[in-house]
Amino acid sequence: MDQQRCPAAHPQDPTPCTGPPAVTVLDTVGGADGCEHHGARILASLDGGRVHPLPDAPAGAPIRVFKAADTIRPFCWFDGPRSEPSQLSRAENRTRNHR
Repeated sequence: MDQQRCPAAHPQDPTPCTGPPAVTVLDTVGGADGCEHHGARILASLDGGRVHPLPDAPAGAPIRVFKAADTIRPFCWFDGPRSEPSQLSRAENRTRNHR
């Protein structure tokens, strides 16, 4: 039986949810509710994305998602070499730019 995943899980991201939806991740077009894991993974792939708690979210869920997204590469479920700034995490780009 296929396990249903949260709406924030990208169709090509093979990872399972880590819990119930806890946040809404928004971009300029709309938003999707997601578990903390998929919320962070999709937030890392957006330019100018925002994260907000769902009404029954555990305390600190949005900040955990935001901090995790900082270290995750955009579309991290794709394999291959990554060297362009748009392919690296925000944290990696900060490190590169401060050397």
